[in-house]
Amino acid sequence: MTSFTIIKSADIQALPLNPGGQRAGADKGDPQIATQPLALAATGNLGVWECAPGGWPVVNRADTEFTYIISGQALLTDDASGEVVEITGGDLVVLPPGWSGRWDVLKTVRKVYAIY
Repeated sequence: MTSFTIIKSADIQALPLNPGGQRAGADKGDPQIATQPLALAATGNLGVWECAPGGWPVVNRADTEFTYIISGQALLTDDASGEVVEITGGDLVVLPPGWSGRWDVLKTVRKVYAIY
């Protein structure tokens, strides 16, 4: 038995997730989330996250999020610049501490994330 975890890329999309209800702070649609924590003993918060269409603001993010989009489509709006960027499967996003903006999920998004 190995001391590390491997989830093959083909299996990430099929990984069962735990329903978590509506995304806190949602102000658009019904963004129901589901998660699967990974590496519970690790420092930080690591896992797989999925969210149905909807939107919410993020104000002065307290931590850093490194996330790889597996599937879906969303718009990220940066409050400082006003720039709106479409993200889809295969995109890598890093949101730094202090970031303010908005997530608008257009097609259900599944991502792998590390928050620290």
